[in-house]
Amino acid sequence: MCWRSGTFLLLLAGNALAVDNYIVGAGLEGDSADGLSATLVGDIAVTENTWLTAAIAKSKVDLPRIQTRETWYGDLGIDHWFDPFGVRLGVAYWGDSDILDSRDSRASLYWRGDKAMLAAEYEYRDFRFLLPATEFFRGRTIRFDANGIGLSARFDLGEKVSLGLFGMDYDYSVNLRLDGNRGILDLFSFSRLSLINSLVDYRAGMTLGLAAGQQHWELGLSSQQVAFDGSQTRSATLRLLTPMGERGDIEFSLGVDSSDLYDTVTFLSVFLYFYGGS
Repeated sequence: MCWRSGTFLLLLAGNALAVDNYIVGAGLEGDSADGLSATLVGDIAVTENTWLTAAIAKSKVDLPRIQTRETWYGDLGIDHWFDPFGVRLGVAYWGDSDILDSRDSRASLYWRGDKAMLAAEYEYRDFRFLLPATEFFRGRTIRFDANGIGLSARFDLGEKVSLGLFGMDYDYSVNLRLDGNRGILDLFSFSRLSLINSLVDYRAGMTLGLAAGQQHWELGLSSQQVAFDGSQTRSATLRLLTPMGERGDIEFSLGVDSSDLYDTVTFLSVFLYFYGGS
């Protein structure tokens, strides 16, 4: 599942300086390949510099030759800022227990100044892959893991312009290349919300943000390589975050994927965010 990493995570990146005690968000995303996902996110202050974050999401993808696939995502994390350094720790569950899922652990050490933030990130993923039985194959369960190392950065280029950069590279304990076995690939692909989009060799991208009054525009460009066959997916996303009352924002996202696996897919999402506290 390709879970969103957009504006909500950018909001959390500066949570130690926020005046609100909590952030709650909910949204829907759909794509032109009949994929659909629903997400709930939350962020609450434990102390002035310590925040707990949580997220839960469910996606549904209709695959052409088999039944509908449903994927769950759950995440729990903690963020503490020591000024100017901070630490983030988290655990997550992701996948479909009938075919492929993962239990993840992650850690991040970051530095934040007045005009920039830099972070070094590590992620460990413990996978379980169930190869389905066929007429000539009894099926089997494969266990493997991956270590991911990445960097991210955010720079304020002026009062209204910001630049974000991110990248993550994964090293797997087994060789996942399938040599063009389309039968197995069909279990995963055909939508940006499919399982295969979270099983990648690497992902990298950039964001360019522009504040226009009370609105915030963001253009995101990214690329990732699928671990099964080395295919590429390139994405472009335009987001608009605008106020909705005194204690809320609404975010619209429109984007397109160009994938070697599932061709071109467009997607649209709408998210609501509510802020509370002192």
